[in-house]
Amino acid sequence: MSCAMLLQCRHSCKKGNRLLRMLATSYSSFVKDKAYINGSWVAAANGNTFSVINPANEELIGTVPDMGIQETQSAIDAAHVAFDTWRKTTAKERSAILKKWFSLIESNKTSLAELLTKEQGKSMADSIAEVTYGASFFEWFSEEAKRVYGEIMPPSTADRRLLIMKQPIGVAGIITPWNFPIAMITRKLGAALAVGCTAVIKPAEDTPLSALAICQLGEEAGLPAGVVNVITTSSKNTSDVGKLLCESPRVATISFTGSTKVGKILLSQSASTVKRVSLELGGNAPFIVFDSANIDKAVTGAMACKFRCAGQTCICANRFLVQDVIYDEFVKRLAEAIKNQLVVGNGLDEGVNIGPLINEAAVNKVDDFVTDAVKKGATKIVGGNKNSLGKNFYEPTLLVNVTTDMECMKDEIFGPVAVIIKFKTEAEAIKIANSTDVGLAGYFYSQDLGQVWRVAEELQVGMVGANESLLSAAEVSFGGVKQSGLGREGGKFGVDEYLEMKYICMGGI
Repeated sequence: MSCAMLLQCRHSCKKGNRLLRMLATSYSSFVKDKAYINGSWVAAANGNTFSVINPANEELIGTVPDMGIQETQSAIDAAHVAFDTWRKTTAKERSAILKKWFSLIESNKTSLAELLTKEQGKSMADSIAEVTYGASFFEWFSEEAKRVYGEIMPPSTADRRLLIMKQPIGVAGIITPWNFPIAMITRKLGAALAVGCTAVIKPAEDTPLSALAICQLGEEAGLPAGVVNVITTSSKNTSDVGKLLCESPRVATISFTGSTKVGKILLSQSASTVKRVSLELGGNAPFIVFDSANIDKAVTGAMACKFRCAGQTCICANRFLVQDVIYDEFVKRLAEAIKNQLVVGNGLDEGVNIGPLINEAAVNKVDDFVTDAVKKGATKIVGGNKNSLGKNFYEPTLLVNVTTDMECMKDEIFGPVAVIIKFKTEAEAIKIANSTDVGLAGYFYSQDLGQVWRVAEELQVGMVGANESLLSAAEVSFGGVKQSGLGREGGKFGVDEYLEMKYICMGGI
């Protein structure tokens, strides 16, 4: 999503959160207590369920089926059968369904955003932005459906014709995270459906309701039975369900967004069937501020990049690297912005822009990072403690005097904690930035044109924000290098993960 789009969403939400909630009286119509298999809303075979809890106040939002191997196999079988028909539909037919689905999401944006805030905890501004972003993938891929082109090559002999055609790969197993429960489904699913694949979706156990809500709208858009299936499962059954998706010969590809640790497990399990795998894994994004930077813009970018979704995004700034000449000034301005601009609370409350973390374990992990840093010499400038609002809240935090041996520099923080390290030269900044085994996103601010080109080329990441901190959009490719994943999502290359190339040699011409 563009910076302008996100800021517009946040501005409109800030002006009228209360009005938005009044309009969103129908969010409860999206709260399902069944999963979706082969065009039907179904319970678990054994009747088991698990609860979906609002992380802001620990209130029960709803219950969903706790499904396992049996239901997952049924979903795979349904998708396998549906593929034989869906792959033969025209690109125009698939495009029409995706366009209608996009329109339905747009017209239900406020209701979906309220459900998302209740389920995940992010502010209404962030939820509105995610729903808008998520819908954009269905709009984008509705057009890309018509642009899957083959090629004809000149032959070496006159009696042959050589051509390449692209065909849908088959059933896609889609495993999505809790931090963007709508957008991570639409980014994968839109591409898969556009080219003729079917899907089995396993949403995160913390946020299954948003996935079911999107599925409900897909049904209204005219999606045939079996083309999309959603399996809801608790953490107890997650590993078994994931293993079956990876090892089933009827599943042609796995698309996963989540931690590097889990991604490696899924990659290993998929090897048994030599399955296509696309992975969007963890990051440890550097955010470099050079002495030539516009400090005001750098601070604005830092706030948007670090604290969106309470710092729980895979591409948020994790390590701030600031050149020594402007270090003190940048720290001063960032501290002021954190104190004056961030309001912690229930994401549904007016003015709140920092919600809870997803659960208490996430809070404890963030607090351990801060404790380790302070023990090793870091200084708390702002925050640095668990918040009294509830067990899932953590104070927006700024740490300085940070060094490379601290855990917060080595691992992804995934919380509202900004850590700043000082550097002297461009070469030093690049060395620190590239010192990790992951490489998803990286950011830097500089007004030196030569430096902009050099640093953009030298950063070992899949995506670079140069004087820009909000870089996601449906029309561009999203993905990382090193242990941050395989493949790309979104943009014109997003469909490639769901296509096979077939070479045809015609003789006797």
